[in-house]
Amino acid sequence: MEAPAETLTDDVVVLRRWKPGQLGTLAAVAGDSAGHLGAWMLWATDGYGESEAKEFLENAARNWAEGKTYDFAIFADGAVVGGAGMMTRPGWIEIGYWLSRHHTGRGLVTRAARLLTAEAFRLGAPEVEIRHDEKNVASGAVPARLGFTMTGEETVEPPFAPACAGVNRIWRLKRP
Repeated sequence: MEAPAETLTDDVVVLRRWKPGQLGTLAAVAGDSAGHLGAWMLWATDGYGESEAKEFLENAARNWAEGKTYDFAIFADGAVVGGAGMMTRPGWIEIGYWLSRHHTGRGLVTRAARLLTAEAFRLGAPEVEIRHDEKNVASGAVPARLGFTMTGEETVEPPFAPACAGVNRIWRLKRP
């Protein structure tokens, strides 16, 4: 599969490939929201600083080059407000997302997920999948708003983030 465009946009959000020069921005945005994010995402449960951001950006660059994952910063009103990514799977693309605590409830992640879904289909993916913990109602509202169908659940082996039940809901959308 070819790599996605490095910038995706609609009239409100811009998704731009993460770059090494965004280390401070990523550390600040994710670090400021670590309490909010850490409830649901294991990578933020112990805080988030420059060392975690550096490791993420290095992995993101390597994984992009290898065609494994494609990670984007989410911009709104000219500022980084979160992150989203496409992960290649055998026969489909999985997408994931997070927002800073200051930017939830505005539909930004729904817009980002819509952009990633459209790009995955443009690249030829037959299906796009979103997974979220069953207790994370806000995260689950995104695929529901975008017309995905919940196709099942899976038990997740520990460790998992503190607010998680350890059961992921799986949502899928087939290419039109």
